[in-house]
Amino acid sequence: MRPATRAVHAGRPPHDVDQPLNVPITMASTYVAGGDLEYGRYANPTWSAFEETLGALEGGRCLSFASGLAAVATVLDLVGVGQTVVAPRHAYNGTVLQLADLESRGRIRAHLVDIADTDAVIVACEDAALLWIESPTNPAMEIADIPALAAAAREAGARVVVDNTFATPLLQQPLDLGADLVVHSATKYLAGHSDLVMGALVTRDDELHAVLKSRRDLIGAIPGAFEAWLALRGMRTLTVRVERAQANATELARRLTEHPGVNEVRYPGFGAMISIVLPDAGSADALTHGTSLWVHATSLGGVESTFERRRRWQSEPSTIPEGLVRLSVGIEDVEDLWEDLVAALPTP
Repeated sequence: MRPATRAVHAGRPPHDVDQPLNVPITMASTYVAGGDLEYGRYANPTWSAFEETLGALEGGRCLSFASGLAAVATVLDLVGVGQTVVAPRHAYNGTVLQLADLESRGRIRAHLVDIADTDAVIVACEDAALLWIESPTNPAMEIADIPALAAAAREAGARVVVDNTFATPLLQQPLDLGADLVVHSATKYLAGHSDLVMGALVTRDDELHAVLKSRRDLIGAIPGAFEAWLALRGMRTLTVRVERAQANATELARRLTEHPGVNEVRYPGFGAMISIVLPDAGSADALTHGTSLWVHATSLGGVESTFERRRRWQSEPSTIPEGLVRLSVGIEDVEDLWEDLVAALPTP
């Protein structure tokens, strides 16, 4: 099956008479002993349906987690004491903060790099245990050469993880490009409706999958059954949502490039995330508080268009411009989005 079909049909019950079309929500902490489930921290049929669907889209075996950061923490927990993690200097803020926390406690060494500088990243990987990649990066929108970096890192003996939240499995297949693991904040595009918090990991390595599953069982970083059901329902429309949002983003990026009040437009040419740089923090704040359709919010990937000035967070790196606004483009009519946006943009 092609990706659009997998998104709709994977993880469904058999087509038997009187079977429900959708997997039901299994609300259970305890199961009758002697089977494969045993206890609610180990498995849930609703999780399994979500995992089967995302695994089919990414081309691997999936594990679902309570949040994207729970998935991140589970991966970083595999790094040995004192070992090095190479990661983008611009990345999801929670990932960077976890790395900083682990380094401050002497657990790991974090080597933050410009992920778009392929040669420098390859050199940094020579003594690394783990290479963490975001592409596009959040919020700088830099692009990594995933195949080159993955090949070099694995040759050096490092595992390769790619955060595929921005691109989704419809636009980028990290496992096909050489990654060992894919991480998602399912909160974002996969679920797509800004109504749940959840994460996921996907791998083709059965041994690694077993290790990560045992860590999830032990730590208990599991999703709720209702969240898994909502995320699965969201994935059924992933293709049409991504197609529409990407078309909107492509057109808005083109128009923003021509706007005299915008200093810089950062759009990688795919996906629905855009970052724009305005002259200063004041003009960026005025934009994010001056619209009626665009919502000032920190998350992304929903059907509605949201944006924020990222440096309003003290933990955002100083290399991110004060006037940078990250836009998550939704599925509304592009003309309405543009009219709302342009009315609040600065005019020189």
